Amino acid sequence: MIPAQFDYVRPDSIAEACQALASDEDAKVLAGGQSLMPLLRMRLTYPSMLVDVGRLAGLKGVHDRGDHVYIGAMATHDEVMRSPVVTSGCPLVALAAAHVADPAIRHRGTFGGSLAHADPAGDLPAVALALDAVLVAASARGEREIPAAEFFVDYLETSLEQGEILAGVKIPKLGAGWGFHYEKFRRTAQAWAIVGVAAAVRRSNGSIAEARIGLTNMAPTPVRARATESALTGVELGDQVRQACDEAAEGTSPSADLNAQPDYRRHLARVLTHRAVRTAAGSP
Repeated sequence: MIPAQFDYVRPDSIAEACQALASDEDAKVLAGGQSLMPLLRMRLTYPSMLVDVGRLAGLKGVHDRGDHVYIGAMATHDEVMRSPVVTSGCPLVALAAAHVADPAIRHRGTFGGSLAHADPAGDLPAVALALDAVLVAASARGEREIPAAEFFVDYLETSLEQGEILAGVKIPKLGAGWGFHYEKFRRTAQAWAIVGVAAAVRRSNGSIAEARIGLTNMAPTPVRARATESALTGVELGDQVRQACDEAAEGTSPSADLNAQPDYRRHLARVLTHRAVRTAAGSP
């Protein structure tokens, strides 16, 4: 199909981009376009203006900033998954980025675009939530920092305000002793997750000292498996881990669609969480 008519601007600075977005409440940001373009073609969205941020250098790059890794919103998934800064400082992000769609989309799609799109079936929002990432929004007023727990508001909705643009993401480094894994169940290699689990596990003296678990596609927004996180604390690898992971779906509200019913998604959440935790903890 042919998209509906819209205006197009290509600003030369972040300030100009924010100004354009502030001037029109129906304007949308065009970054990699891998999520937006299909919506335009199917006429599922009708923006009056597209603000193309593709040449804004201030939104690009991956940077080591000591206690955290800063990923520019325009960094592509391929850049993120291959960056030594990411693979050493926050490997869970690299693992999840490698699961995004297919190579063609990973070379065009952007890290910030995936988060700002806020699709609950996307791989990266749950990772950002599990790692307590901080998202940096830029506007004419300057920058403000939004914790991942406050960024995702509803289905395809974030806390970004009119005139704001996602500039980058701060990912805290968890340091030594942590293991990571991203487990994803999907129909085909390039498909959205039916359910996904991002797990970070810290072991100490043979037991799990701390666990962080983000769930993909188990609610209108990414969610933390708080009950399982709590139940895993102090547990040795074995049957107790499985029992703790059986609580992974507690408090979730998975949707029903052509791929799965809510009960099946809850079952997947329990099974995939157990796999992800065991792998992150280094257990065969």
